Order: sequence, then structure tokens, then C-alpha cells
Amino acid sequence: MTTRRWLLPVIVVLTLFSLPLLLLGMAVMLTYPSLPSLEVLTDYHPKVPLRIYSAEGTLLGEFGEERRALVKIADVPDAMKNAILAAEDDRFYQHGGVDYMGVMRAALSNFTAGGTRQGASTITMQVARNFFLSKEKTFTRKFNEMLLAFKIEHYLSKNDIFQLYINQIYLGQRSYGFAAASQIYFGKPLSQISIAEAAMLAGLPKAPSSYNPVVNPKRAKLRQMYVLRRMHELHFINDEQFKFAQNEPLVTKHGNQEFSVKSDYLTEMVRQSVYQKYQDATYTEGFKVYTTIRQQDQIAAYQAVRRGVLEYDRRHGYRGPEGYADLQQGNSEEALEEALQDSSDNDDLLPAVVLSESPALIQAYCKGGERVTISGEALRFAQRALSDKVALNQRIVVGSIIRVQKNEHGVWQISQLPQVESAFVSGNPLDGAIYALVGGFDFNHNQFNHITQAWRQPGSSFKPFIYSAALEKGFTPATIINDAPLTFGSDQTGSEPWQPKNYDGKYAGPMRMREALIHSKNMVSIRILQSITPRYAQDYITKFGLDAEKHPPYLTMALGAGSVTPLQMLTGYSVFANGGFRTTPYFIQRIEDAQGRVLSKTIPVAANEGAEQVIDVRNAYTMVSMMQDVVKHGTAIRAMQLGRQDLAGKTGTTSDSIDAWFCGFQPTVVGIAWMGFDQPRSLGDKETGGGAALPIWISYMEKTLKNVPQAEYSMPDNMAAVRINESGHRDENGARVEYFYQENIPGGQAAPAPVEIGKPADSVKDQLL
Repeated sequence: MTTRRWLLPVIVVLTLFSLPLLLLGMAVMLTYPSLPSLEVLTDYHPKVPLRIYSAEGTLLGEFGEERRALVKIADVPDAMKNAILAAEDDRFYQHGGVDYMGVMRAALSNFTAGGTRQGASTITMQVARNFFLSKEKTFTRKFNEMLLAFKIEHYLSKNDIFQLYINQIYLGQRSYGFAAASQIYFGKPLSQISIAEAAMLAGLPKAPSSYNPVVNPKRAKLRQMYVLRRMHELHFINDEQFKFAQNEPLVTKHGNQEFSVKSDYLTEMVRQSVYQKYQDATYTEGFKVYTTIRQQDQIAAYQAVRRGVLEYDRRHGYRGPEGYADLQQGNSEEALEEALQDSSDNDDLLPAVVLSESPALIQAYCKGGERVTISGEALRFAQRALSDKVALNQRIVVGSIIRVQKNEHGVWQISQLPQVESAFVSGNPLDGAIYALVGGFDFNHNQFNHITQAWRQPGSSFKPFIYSAALEKGFTPATIINDAPLTFGSDQTGSEPWQPKNYDGKYAGPMRMREALIHSKNMVSIRILQSITPRYAQDYITKFGLDAEKHPPYLTMALGAGSVTPLQMLTGYSVFANGGFRTTPYFIQRIEDAQGRVLSKTIPVAANEGAEQVIDVRNAYTMVSMMQDVVKHGTAIRAMQLGRQDLAGKTGTTSDSIDAWFCGFQPTVVGIAWMGFDQPRSLGDKETGGGAALPIWISYMEKTLKNVPQAEYSMPDNMAAVRINESGHRDENGARVEYFYQENIPGGQAAPAPVEIGKPADSVKDQLL
């Protein structure tokens, strides 16, 4: 009787205890078969963006919905793996997908808090959620998450699961996976990050927005410190590493700084080219494009353009602050950051708010948190703006939004965003490979690519094409041509009367053609074009890749009044540099798929290897010789500071100094530099191609040719070097040596008359010396 009395309560108690287990078992039996297939994990093919690389393999840029870089677990550094484990799941390699101790801790926390405030997600559970489930905090979702975790653990190894997590997790800034985040936040591959950087990245999965080191550096730092402490507690790092990592300053990349080589204009050209071929697949299939861009060349070109533009800008004075922020409500860091939120970054030109000012000193808060003091020589550029004698909108006062940058000595100085634009492109004259391309001062500010889209007047940089045409009509570098004033009536121009002038307003009278190019004499160029006729010249320039319709057959063509792009000028000057062959510029070497299979490859047609020879090699040699003298003795003499004898080129300055050019080369590389305003206006009365554009070219060539041996141009067959006198006569005792086609070697006649207006080309032979 006693036994029966206790039996019923025991059965009831056992039932109460077993019923939840039975219900749980039934739930598992009902739910498990309906769990999604793991095929998406075992056959992992995420959206991978288009990636663009330099010739050496340096990442230049990427385009895609998701910024992702796949990495194998074996290639993930231990510091990164340990940081993730410390931050997210230190028992990952011990549990079976669910950490029961963590679940109990979370359940207790949620019970006392009266809701689902804390989770206990392991790395495996996070993989399940990221691939299959929503992020809502409900018991149903958590239950399914746990079941999926068991299923994943059953089918995949721990390393496979960890690899999926490392590649799939969202980490802010559109980055998915730690390899992409490393590039975006620190501008370096995952293999190169430090322990401190790894800890910063490992802190992101919990709340990518809140712990974003770019947007919330203070909160990100607190999270990083927590991860480092956990790594230390778990003995992943020792005391010395812990202390060093805590004190290591982290420099995160802002805006488009995550790529170490600035090449936005070029990468956009690549994107457009790939999209034309592959359409929307461009952004998801993981295509890898290897360009012809050489890393150091691109860096040198970018720095040269920035330096050249800023030097020009400083020559023309400070225009005043960009704006004004009302600091009456206080100057807390939050208020200052809010005041600067609409001021975009521009590389080293940082936006800042003036906190205090006097004629001798300015203190300012820079976007990002740094406070700077500017005084002495660093204030000179904007000294006038610190006076009460200037207009209010040009005056620097407390609250003014200005730009600051460090000079070459590391001293902060006032600067400003330039209004002028500039561009530079360089390439291999032998096969057309583009080495560097900078389409403007700042891509984020102005996406207009001046290398390919800007049709500008070339000015005197066009003259070599006219001179080359003249050589084919019997002219020689010794031909005497009159540098004297010219006047054309409306009946000759078809419109307004025209009275061209030399740049300096001076005229030298009869002079040899070589001297005329050296000193860029406009009157001589016009007389040459008169003689060979504009129609002939218009047709001839197409040999260099120029468009005939952009250069109407009028005498103004002699002064470069037509339209060219810098890329066309690269093509044209390459013909001179390579001995007369026309090569086609290209910037894509090959395109690979995500597995590294080559989808397409550019096979250039090189000089002497199939490229069309468009001008006589003797013509090219003669033009190179004359353009070498432009550098050695003429308008580009500033380039002689490079200490080389193998440079050649031509400056270009258009009417009213609206465009400034320098087009020059050495046998291994051609470079084209341009400067001007997008809405054409004068650069300034004293600005020329030699003063505004040439320094950009010099800056680039100084680095690019640093270890390149000096080259010599070999005189082709059927040419002769002949001594001549100042009048261009053949003279065995002459002080000068000139180069002639064999059939044009001059005799020792009396000095010829200069070429006159309207003199037909057929009569030029009577003037050869």
C-alpha cells in the first residue's frame, strides 16, 4: 500500500521531467529534416568583387556589391585567428557547435533582464545564422540556430567552419570577411596585420557600426582593448606582446585610402572596359584584372600631379576659408566633427575648424580628432586672411573651416583645395603599355578623366607634328626661315583679321628651323605650314593617331589651335620615341576568373615587331635630335636638372595661357603633363608649359629614370652628320653639326633667302643648304 502511495507521485514527477525532453525530442525530430541543405556551405561561392591589380600584383581597386576577399584558413595569421577566438568563441575547438556553459550564462542573464538581451552564439552558430537565418532574437530562431550548428559540425571540420566564418562575416564599410576588412581599414593584406590591428578587426563582428574604427574610433579602441585583454587571459599573447599592442597607434584608412596606390581614374577605365564585356557579372564573379600600371610609376605620377597643382595654387594666393561653423554652442569633439561632416577628405589636405586665431598663430581641430597649431612661416600663405582689412568671406576667424597639410618637413601649414586641374600619363613607346595614369587632381571631387575625355588645345606641343611633316616636304633642320611679324586679313582667314605673335613678342629674323623649334617661334611655324599647306599637314598628323576633323586646315593649326587629349599626345610622341612606329596604348594585360584561369589577354603589336611604320626612321631621328635641343637649350631647359642627355620633348602654352603642356620622352618611357581649368580661363600671364606642366614631368621622370642607364639614339642609315655654319651652309670648319637625309645633304652655296609667305613647297629645295 505504501509503495503504491509513492508510485503515483514518482510517475508524475518523472513525467514532468521527461515531458520537456520528449517535447524537445519531438521538436528536434520535426524540425531537423526541414533544416536547409548545407550545399551552400560545402559549395561556397559568395559574390566576389572585380579586383584590379598593378603589373606587379598590387591591389589598385575593386568594384562590387560586397567587398570580399576569400582566404584559406592556412593563410590566416595566428594573431588573427586567436583574436577572433578570444572575442567570439574561445572554446570553439572544444565544443560540438553549442557551448552549453555559454547558453546557461545567457539564459540566466536574459531571465533576470526579463527578455532576450544576451546571446550565446558560437562561431558555428554564427555561421548558421549568417548563411540561413535572420538576426532576430527569438527562441525559435535560436533553437533552429542550435540545430543547424549541430548539423554543420557533423558535416564540416572545425577548420572548414572557421574558414567560412572568416570569409563571410560582415565587418562594416561594405566589407565581408577579415581579408577584405584588413585591406579596407588598414590598407594592407591580412598576412601583414599586427596583433593590435587583428584585435581591432576581431572586435567588429559584435557591432560593425558601433565599433567601426573610422566612424567611432573611441568605441573601437575600447573594444580592441577588451579583445587584447581576452587574448592575454587566454595566453594567446604574452605580457610583452600585450603591452606593446595596447600602446601601438593604429592608422585607419579614410574614404578611398584603403588602397596603397592612388589610381582611381585608371581603375574606373578598367571597370568600364570589363563591364562592356561581362555586364553585371563584372561585380560578382571575382574577376581579376592585371593592368600595365607599374606601382612605383603610378605613385610617382600621383605625387607629381599633386605637388605641381599645389605649387601652382600657392603661386596664385589664398582664396579664403571653405566655410564657417558656429561654435557658440560649444566646441566639444562631437560638435566639431559634426561641423566637418560635409567636408570631404582629400588625401593629405585635411579639413579643420579654427579654434583660435591671431596674426601669429592658429589653432585648429582636424577631422578625425587631431588638434594642430600653425605659426610662423607656415602661416605666410594665408597671412592676409588673418587681417581685418579683407572681406569677411575671405577672413580666417574662429569657426572658419580651412584645409591644413604637413609640408615636406612635417610641419603643419594652411593650404586649400585647388580649382585648377592637371593630368599626367606615361607609357612604353615600344608597345603602348601605360605605366601611369592620373586623370585629375582628385577623383572623389571630380571624376572627369582629363587623360581620355579632355579635348584641349595643345599649343606649341603640337609643333613637332608640323615640323615632321615639313621634313617630308624637303625641309631640313638647317633650312632658313624668317621669324618676322605676320598679318592676315579677313579675306585670308575667312573671319576676323589675325596678327599672330611670338610668346615673348620678340622676333629674331632669318633663323634655322632647329633654332625655331628650340625657342618655339610661332612665326616660323606659321611660315612652315604655309609652305607645306594646311591640307597636307591635316592629313599628315593622322599618322600620329590624331583626328583630322579636330584640326581644321587653317594656319592656326601651326600654333596648336586644334583639339587633342593627353592620351592622343602619348600616342603621337611615342612615334618619335620608337623610331617612327605607331603603337596603340593599352592598360589591361589580362583578365582572370576567380580560379585564376585567363579569360582574355592583350598581345600588343610592338615597334619593329609588326606595328605600322608611319614615318621614316630618319624623320623620327631628326625630330628627336631637335627636341633634345629643346631640353638642352630651349623652353624645357629646366629638365636638365635631371642630369641626363637622353631627354627630348616640347613645351606647349596656348593663347592667354589657358592650357599648359609638356610632352617629353626618353627611349624607354614617354610622359605627357597637362594643366588647365575645366572651364577654360587663363592660368596667369606668367604661366607657361615650362613653368606649370614641365615640373610635373620632371618630378615623375626623376623617380622613374633613377636607375635607368643613359641611352643613345643611333643615327639611321642613309643619313649624314654635316658641319655647317650659322647660316646653315655646309662648312668643314663650321662650329655646328647638323643631320640630313642622304639625298638632302647641302652644298656650300651662298646663304639662301628665308621662306616667304605663300612660298610653295616645291621651291623649298632651292633653299636647302
